Amino acid sequence: MSRLVVLGRIVLSVSLMLLAGSWVTVPASPNPTVHATLSGFEETPLTLSTAGSGQFRAKISDATIEYELSYSGLEGGDVLFAHIHLGLPAITGGVIAFLCSNSGGPTGTPACPTPSGTVTGTITADNIVGPTGQGIAPGEFAEAVRAILAGATYTNVHTIARPGGEIRGKISGGEDD
Repeated sequence: MSRLVVLGRIVLSVSLMLLAGSWVTVPASPNPTVHATLSGFEETPLTLSTAGSGQFRAKISDATIEYELSYSGLEGGDVLFAHIHLGLPAITGGVIAFLCSNSGGPTGTPACPTPSGTVTGTITADNIVGPTGQGIAPGEFAEAVRAILAGATYTNVHTIARPGGEIRGKISGGEDD
């Protein structure tokens, strides 16, 4: 076999492997970090003018999401709970996981500091609650991570006066910490 034919086959094989690999979605890094800045101006269906603000940051690994959520200046009274939701900006979506709760929630969910503070925790497959109607079944950790890395999620903090949410922020990122 001539060298030209062998070289041509090698180039074709490498090209096909690269093309096939481009269809596989993987995180940009082995442990991506995501973040959100929360405000009332991001809330939906009604935008809210509130002094409340917050920050969310999370590091994603193969089986866990380690997060920190801080918020302050909330005007709606005590915090009920905070979640990660599946939904694009201006779209209300279902709950993927609880970040904290003072009003029910899965076993092991940390309490929300109220009226302001910082909460940290770890999300595993056991903490993924859905939303089944939007394609994420309880326990589907990889599907939840896929939605987060696709930029299709947001963090929301709910208060007594604003049970639909007082501050919200789109989760973005995916870069190495």
